[in-house]
Amino acid sequence: MSVTATEAKNRFGYVCAQAKTAPVIVEKDGRPDSVILSYDDYLALTAAARTRMLTQQRKAFNEAHKEWLAEQNRDFEQNGLWCDGLVAWQGQG
Repeated sequence: MSVTATEAKNRFGYVCAQAKTAPVIVEKDGRPDSVILSYDDYLALTAAARTRMLTQQRKAFNEAHKEWLAEQNRDFEQNGLWCDGLVAWQGQG
């Protein structure tokens, strides 16, 4: 569905009801300007964007620190965790 900005303003309740079933494109000067969508659609879009962003950040981190990560993995394979065998300090009581 597509409406003008004036129609969206004058029939806001109706436009919001329509947005629950499909996004509504709001046009200004005959060109798409904004979109009104349901809250569930908004949550899905932001979750997908967040997932893409985290995936990109993880990829960039792994690429930027590839050598350091490989070194840490080699050290772990050879020596295990640095804290293996540590016991919590117990005070004298």
